[in-house]
Amino acid sequence: MDGVEIARCKNENWPEVFALLVQLWPGRTLEKSKLAAIYLRRLAALEYAFLGAIQNTRLVGFGSLSVKEMLWIASPVGNIDELVVDATHRGRGLGGLLLNRLIEEAKLRQCKIVELDSAYHREAAHRFYEQRGFERRAHLFFKPL
Repeated sequence: MDGVEIARCKNENWPEVFALLVQLWPGRTLEKSKLAAIYLRRLAALEYAFLGAIQNTRLVGFGSLSVKEMLWIASPVGNIDELVVDATHRGRGLGGLLLNRLIEEAKLRQCKIVELDSAYHREAAHRFYEQRGFERRAHLFFKPL
């Protein structure tokens, strides 16, 4: 996509990343200072990658990858934790660019599988992932503590 660069996020990208997270989870109260601490800690950790779609010096998309080792598979597993594009920039291919770069990052880290979860109501997102070769396979279970 012309005029868009996919780059590693930096400390100073936090305000724009937070604004995108608000769009990803509308109606949810997000604790900005707590999330900022997590963002900065993970930004420095080797098992995470934060990528941004930058257009005209503005962060208009964000994606994150975490890599973990699982006992059921003999290679690292990549998990796409967040993927969001600014509402005014959706439908232009930015999500696909970010997703592809996150997958490339997982391959660089020797991952043989990339996973993600998506809420039941995000049907457009489900189609987006399926069109890019992701399969629906498991159920997500959680228990608030």
